[in-house]
Amino acid sequence: MQRKSTSIRTTTVLFLMLASIASGALLAWPPSAAAQVPMAAFEPAFNRMQQAGPGNASAVDDAVDQFTKLVNLQPNDPVLRAYLGAATAMRATTTMLPWKKIHFAEDGLAQIDKALSLLGPGHDAAGYRGVPAVLEVRLVSATTFLRMPAFFNRGDRGRKLLGEVLASPLFESAPQGFRASVWLRAGGLAEEDRQLDQARQWYERAAATDTTYAATARGRLKEL
Repeated sequence: MQRKSTSIRTTTVLFLMLASIASGALLAWPPSAAAQVPMAAFEPAFNRMQQAGPGNASAVDDAVDQFTKLVNLQPNDPVLRAYLGAATAMRATTTMLPWKKIHFAEDGLAQIDKALSLLGPGHDAAGYRGVPAVLEVRLVSATTFLRMPAFFNRGDRGRKLLGEVLASPLFESAPQGFRASVWLRAGGLAEEDRQLDQARQWYERAAATDTTYAATARGRLKEL
Protein backbone atom coordinates (compact mmCIF):
# COMPACT_ATOMS: atom_id res chain seq x y z
CA MET A 1 0.00 0.00 0.00
CA GLN A 2 2.87 2.33 0.90
CA ARG A 3 4.58 1.54 -2.43
CA LYS A 4 1.39 2.34 -4.36
CA SER A 5 0.93 5.64 -2.52
CA THR A 6 4.54 6.63 -3.23
CA SER A 7 4.08 5.77 -6.90
CA ILE A 8 0.96 7.94 -7.11
CA ARG A 9 2.75 10.85 -5.43
CA THR A 10 5.71 10.49 -7.78
CA THR A 11 3.46 10.41 -10.84
CA THR A 12 1.61 13.48 -9.60
CA VAL A 13 4.82 15.42 -9.04
CA LEU A 14 6.12 14.50 -12.51
CA PHE A 15 2.81 15.54 -14.07
CA LEU A 16 2.91 18.91 -12.31
CA MET A 17 6.53 19.44 -13.36
CA LEU A 18 5.74 18.67 -17.00
CA ALA A 19 2.67 20.89 -16.90
CA SER A 20 4.76 23.71 -15.45
CA ILE A 21 7.43 23.29 -18.12
CA ALA A 22 4.85 23.17 -20.89
CA SER A 23 3.10 26.25 -19.53
CA GLY A 24 6.39 28.12 -19.33
CA ALA A 25 7.26 27.11 -22.89
CA LEU A 26 3.94 28.41 -24.15
CA LEU A 27 4.40 31.71 -22.34
CA ALA A 28 7.95 32.08 -23.66
CA TRP A 29 7.09 31.18 -27.24
CA PRO A 30 7.12 34.35 -29.36
CA PRO A 31 3.86 35.36 -31.05
CA SER A 32 3.54 34.51 -34.72
CA ALA A 33 5.01 37.16 -36.99
CA ALA A 34 2.01 36.68 -39.25
CA ALA A 35 -0.63 37.17 -36.52
CA GLN A 36 -3.36 39.40 -37.90
CA VAL A 37 -6.73 40.78 -37.01
CA PRO A 38 -9.61 39.55 -39.21
CA MET A 39 -10.01 41.25 -42.57
CA ALA A 40 -13.52 42.25 -41.52
CA ALA A 41 -11.88 44.44 -38.87
CA PHE A 42 -8.97 45.65 -41.00
CA GLU A 43 -10.91 46.72 -44.09
CA PRO A 44 -13.05 49.47 -42.48
CA ALA A 45 -9.98 51.01 -40.86
CA PHE A 46 -7.99 50.80 -44.09
CA ASN A 47 -10.83 52.32 -46.14
CA ARG A 48 -11.19 55.17 -43.65
CA MET A 49 -7.44 55.75 -43.88
CA GLN A 50 -7.77 56.06 -47.65
CA GLN A 51 -10.29 58.87 -47.11
CA ALA A 52 -8.12 60.68 -44.55
CA GLY A 53 -6.33 63.88 -45.46
CA PRO A 54 -5.99 67.59 -44.66
CA GLY A 55 -9.49 68.21 -46.01
CA ASN A 56 -11.14 65.41 -44.05
CA ALA A 57 -10.29 65.74 -40.37
CA SER A 58 -13.10 63.41 -39.29
CA ALA A 59 -11.66 60.59 -41.41
CA VAL A 60 -8.23 61.18 -39.88
CA ASP A 61 -9.65 60.95 -36.35
CA ASP A 62 -11.69 57.86 -37.26
CA ALA A 63 -8.61 56.17 -38.73
CA VAL A 64 -6.62 56.88 -35.56
CA ASP A 65 -9.41 55.51 -33.37
CA GLN A 66 -9.92 52.37 -35.44
CA PHE A 67 -6.23 51.52 -35.79
CA THR A 68 -5.68 52.19 -32.09
CA LYS A 69 -8.26 49.51 -31.30
CA LEU A 70 -6.65 47.10 -33.75
CA VAL A 71 -3.17 47.70 -32.37
CA ASN A 72 -4.51 47.00 -28.89
CA LEU A 73 -5.66 43.61 -30.22
CA GLN A 74 -2.38 42.86 -32.02
CA PRO A 75 0.36 45.10 -30.59
CA ASN A 76 3.10 43.24 -32.49
CA ASP A 77 1.48 43.66 -35.90
CA PRO A 78 3.75 46.12 -37.76
CA VAL A 79 1.17 46.89 -40.47
CA LEU A 80 -1.45 48.05 -37.99
CA ARG A 81 1.12 50.09 -36.08
CA ALA A 82 2.44 51.71 -39.27
CA TYR A 83 -1.05 52.82 -40.27
CA LEU A 84 -1.70 54.09 -36.75
CA GLY A 85 1.51 56.11 -36.97
CA ALA A 86 0.62 57.51 -40.38
CA ALA A 87 -2.87 58.52 -39.25
CA THR A 88 -1.54 60.05 -36.03
CA ALA A 89 1.06 62.09 -37.91
CA MET A 90 -1.67 63.23 -40.28
CA ARG A 91 -3.47 64.73 -37.31
CA ALA A 92 -0.88 67.50 -37.41
CA THR A 93 -2.74 68.85 -40.45
CA THR A 94 -6.02 69.09 -38.55
CA THR A 95 -4.98 71.66 -35.93
CA MET A 96 -3.72 75.24 -35.98
CA LEU A 97 -1.89 74.93 -32.66
CA PRO A 98 1.88 74.57 -33.23
CA TRP A 99 2.49 72.51 -30.08
CA LYS A 100 -0.25 70.07 -31.09
CA LYS A 101 1.18 69.78 -34.59
CA ILE A 102 4.56 68.81 -33.15
CA HIS A 103 2.98 66.39 -30.68
CA PHE A 104 0.95 64.56 -33.32
CA ALA A 105 3.89 64.42 -35.73
CA GLU A 106 6.34 63.08 -33.16
CA ASP A 107 3.85 60.57 -31.79
CA GLY A 108 3.10 59.31 -35.28
CA LEU A 109 6.76 59.00 -36.18
CA ALA A 110 7.44 57.05 -32.98
CA GLN A 111 4.70 54.57 -33.91
CA ILE A 112 6.17 54.14 -37.38
CA ASP A 113 9.67 53.63 -35.99
CA LYS A 114 8.24 50.91 -33.76
CA ALA A 115 6.50 49.29 -36.73
CA LEU A 116 9.76 49.18 -38.70
CA SER A 117 11.57 47.66 -35.72
CA LEU A 118 8.96 44.87 -35.53
CA LEU A 119 9.64 43.63 -39.06
CA GLY A 120 11.21 40.20 -39.32
CA PRO A 121 11.59 37.33 -41.81
CA GLY A 122 8.04 36.14 -41.14
CA HIS A 123 6.67 39.39 -42.55
CA ASP A 124 7.78 38.51 -46.10
CA ALA A 125 4.65 36.39 -46.39
CA ALA A 126 1.45 37.78 -47.92
CA GLY A 127 -0.54 39.69 -45.33
CA TYR A 128 -3.57 41.96 -45.51
CA ARG A 129 -5.05 42.11 -49.02
CA GLY A 130 -2.24 39.79 -50.16
CA VAL A 131 0.48 42.41 -49.64
CA PRO A 132 3.65 41.28 -47.84
CA ALA A 133 3.77 43.10 -44.51
CA VAL A 134 7.37 44.17 -45.06
CA LEU A 135 6.40 46.03 -48.23
CA GLU A 136 3.27 47.62 -46.80
CA VAL A 137 5.04 48.88 -43.68
CA ARG A 138 7.90 50.33 -45.72
CA LEU A 139 5.54 52.06 -48.16
CA VAL A 140 3.37 53.57 -45.40
CA SER A 141 6.54 54.68 -43.59
CA ALA A 142 8.11 56.13 -46.74
CA THR A 143 4.95 58.02 -47.66
CA THR A 144 4.69 59.54 -44.18
CA PHE A 145 8.38 60.43 -43.97
CA LEU A 146 8.34 62.12 -47.37
CA ARG A 147 5.40 64.27 -46.34
CA MET A 148 7.04 65.52 -43.15
CA PRO A 149 8.55 69.03 -43.02
CA ALA A 150 12.30 69.08 -43.67
CA PHE A 151 13.20 69.86 -40.04
CA PHE A 152 12.11 66.35 -39.01
CA ASN A 153 14.98 64.98 -41.13
CA ARG A 154 12.99 62.00 -42.45
CA GLY A 155 13.23 62.68 -46.17
CA ASP A 156 16.33 60.59 -46.85
CA ARG A 157 14.93 57.66 -44.91
CA GLY A 158 11.68 57.94 -46.83
CA ARG A 159 13.50 57.82 -50.16
CA LYS A 160 15.52 54.82 -49.03
CA LEU A 161 12.43 52.91 -47.89
CA LEU A 162 10.58 53.62 -51.13
CA GLY A 163 13.61 52.40 -53.07
CA GLU A 164 13.68 49.23 -50.99
CA VAL A 165 10.04 48.53 -51.86
CA LEU A 166 10.67 48.97 -55.58
CA ALA A 167 13.82 46.83 -55.47
CA SER A 168 12.36 44.04 -53.35
CA PRO A 169 12.07 40.60 -55.00
CA LEU A 170 8.62 40.43 -53.38
CA PHE A 171 7.37 43.49 -55.26
CA GLU A 172 6.57 41.94 -58.65
CA SER A 173 4.34 39.29 -57.09
CA ALA A 174 2.46 41.79 -54.91
CA PRO A 175 -1.12 42.66 -55.88
CA GLN A 176 -1.47 45.04 -58.82
CA GLY A 177 -3.24 47.68 -56.75
CA PHE A 178 -0.36 47.84 -54.31
CA ARG A 179 2.22 48.05 -57.11
CA ALA A 180 0.24 50.83 -58.79
CA SER A 181 0.19 52.83 -55.57
CA VAL A 182 3.97 52.46 -55.26
CA TRP A 183 4.55 53.56 -58.88
CA LEU A 184 2.30 56.55 -58.33
CA ARG A 185 4.26 57.54 -55.22
CA ALA A 186 7.57 57.05 -57.03
CA GLY A 187 6.30 59.21 -59.87
CA GLY A 188 5.33 61.95 -57.46
CA LEU A 189 8.75 61.92 -55.86
CA ALA A 190 10.51 62.02 -59.23
CA GLU A 191 8.28 64.93 -60.26
CA GLU A 192 9.18 66.81 -57.08
CA ASP A 193 12.83 66.25 -57.95
CA ARG A 194 12.21 67.60 -61.48
CA GLN A 195 13.18 64.24 -62.96
CA LEU A 196 10.32 64.40 -65.40
CA ASP A 197 11.36 61.52 -67.66
CA GLN A 198 11.57 59.22 -64.66
CA ALA A 199 8.27 60.52 -63.32
CA ARG A 200 6.63 59.82 -66.66
CA GLN A 201 7.84 56.22 -66.63
CA TRP A 202 6.42 55.57 -63.17
CA TYR A 203 3.11 57.24 -64.03
CA GLU A 204 2.83 55.24 -67.24
CA ARG A 205 3.19 52.00 -65.31
CA ALA A 206 0.45 53.02 -62.89
CA ALA A 207 -1.76 54.31 -65.71
CA ALA A 208 -1.55 50.98 -67.54
CA THR A 209 -3.08 49.09 -64.60
CA ASP A 210 -6.69 48.23 -64.02
CA THR A 211 -6.78 49.95 -60.63
CA THR A 212 -8.23 53.02 -58.96
CA TYR A 213 -4.78 54.65 -59.23
CA ALA A 214 -4.77 54.58 -63.03
CA ALA A 215 -6.93 57.69 -63.46
CA THR A 216 -4.73 59.69 -61.07
CA ALA A 217 -1.63 58.59 -62.96
CA ARG A 218 -3.15 59.59 -66.30
CA GLY A 219 -4.02 62.99 -64.85
CA ARG A 220 -0.42 63.47 -63.71
CA LEU A 221 0.86 62.52 -67.15
CA LYS A 222 -1.24 65.26 -68.72
CA GLU A 223 0.31 67.78 -66.34
CA LEU A 224 3.92 66.90 -67.20
